[in-house]
Amino acid sequence: MKNFSVKQYQESDYENWNAFVGQAKNATFLFHRDFIEYHKDRFEDYSLMVFDNEKLVAILPANKVENEIFSHQGLTYGGLVYNEVSKLMTVITAFRAVLLFLAANEIEKLHLKTIPSIYHNKPAEEIQYALFLAEAKLVRRDSLSVIDLSQKYDFSKIRNRGVLRGKACGLVIKEETDFESFWNEVLIPNLDERHNAKPVHSLEEINVLKNNFPSNIRQFNVYHKDKIVAGTTVFESERVAHCQYISKYESKENLGSLDILYHFLITDVFANKRFFDFGISNEAQGKKLNDGLTYWKESFGASTIVHDFYEVETKNYVKLDCFFTKSNND
Repeated sequence: MKNFSVKQYQESDYENWNAFVGQAKNATFLFHRDFIEYHKDRFEDYSLMVFDNEKLVAILPANKVENEIFSHQGLTYGGLVYNEVSKLMTVITAFRAVLLFLAANEIEKLHLKTIPSIYHNKPAEEIQYALFLAEAKLVRRDSLSVIDLSQKYDFSKIRNRGVLRGKACGLVIKEETDFESFWNEVLIPNLDERHNAKPVHSLEEINVLKNNFPSNIRQFNVYHKDKIVAGTTVFESERVAHCQYISKYESKENLGSLDILYHFLITDVFANKRFFDFGISNEAQGKKLNDGLTYWKESFGASTIVHDFYEVETKNYVKLDCFFTKSNND
């Protein structure tokens, strides 16, 4: 069994970390340090780097809360990140090293959220097997509504009618570099009125992220008679267009604004992506489903994949020891 070493990320590791993210088989721009650290004031960073001798073989974006470690709570998805040449045994060994390191530093529990398979550049579910071996507990499961754009999909009749309505109303779709009108005139008022909530990202934060990742974060607005009525913020990675925010603010009018917007995005702007991800429709750790929202997403042709969250006691590194036998040729 290889003797891997683990260290906490430091500022001096910035270039090495980002270079690893750039060639990993299960990473997106969310794992770049410039994305992780836009909200560093909210989280105590405890990101880890795993080495085989001096070679970096895995990273774990993470933060600390008391004596527990979380797959970074400021990211939609997370988990152990590794490159395309990593074998199953390498990932299991790296995960064991992480658990051992945490146990040695008096961390009792690791909360690890996976990276949904649609974001993998190549099959990369080695960590799920390692979690099984370590007797990790599944504590949350979200449902994502996703269109596989490489397969045939159909919009429902009601969505197609909405598209026609939007055209008849003369709606105009524009891609913008400025987020202010969507945030202040649509997203914030809508979230406040309907859910008594605020966007995860402030206007200042989304502008910082757009500046850092101009080709990955895109804003599309819908206008009626020159007034913004709807919009969406899309996080674009190599294989996936993900809707980070979806909102309309049409007063009592039904203009078909979101229907025409998403028809345009799915059939035109992101038609060459492999997946179009509407995101989750869950609450209460995945145990409550907003069926109306799910139906709306499914009416564009989306179906469901799951996003799993686990808890594992760090002392369970010993459960991985018996998995390694003398027959291994490490």
